[in-house]
Amino acid sequence: MSDTADQDATDVEQTQAEVDLTAKSAPEDRDVSGPLDEAEANPVRPYIDLGGIKILPREGLNLRLEVEESSKRIVAVSLDYAESTLQIQPMAAPRSTGLWHETRSQIRTQIAGQGGRIGEREGTFGPELIAEIPATTPDGQPGKRILRFVGVDGPRWLLRGVIAGRGAVDAAAAEQVEDLFRSVVVVRGTNPMPPRDLIPLTVPANAAP
Repeated sequence: MSDTADQDATDVEQTQAEVDLTAKSAPEDRDVSGPLDEAEANPVRPYIDLGGIKILPREGLNLRLEVEESSKRIVAVSLDYAESTLQIQPMAAPRSTGLWHETRSQIRTQIAGQGGRIGEREGTFGPELIAEIPATTPDGQPGKRILRFVGVDGPRWLLRGVIAGRGAVDAAAAEQVEDLFRSVVVVRGTNPMPPRDLIPLTVPANAAP
């Protein structure tokens, strides 16, 4: 990670105490440009229905469901697009407060515990994290993996995304993946849920067996 990124991270640490961790974090035009709440989305668009989220299909997009082995429940959706991977998780949140500020702090701690380096910067959706995580290359050599952590607080939900591949390092690919993230619709539902609980995800009805 560059000296500039390190300095950015230091500046963020110095000002974190001034941030209201319960404030919502989202673009000013979120309710128009996304990510959208179900009540804000166009109901006639041909979305792929995954229960807690809906994805707008596009050419070149491949979708994978990540399943927890012990419970067999879907815990995330991964979208391969523009030589990048976008992993998405929708989480329940309080009506009047947000979770992204606090969640970023938790991610920073987790990455540091894995021996990674992480910095914070202002991105398309607001504050985001960029991390270097130790990884093994295909030929078995030690290397690193670059990840971007983004998040948007909506009405009673947090949509968290992790960007890997070209979208984490290349501006043109990043723009394409960010547009994909904006196109996601969150279906919170009316059932009461504790904050941070994963909004249930389901297999699409027309998925191949």
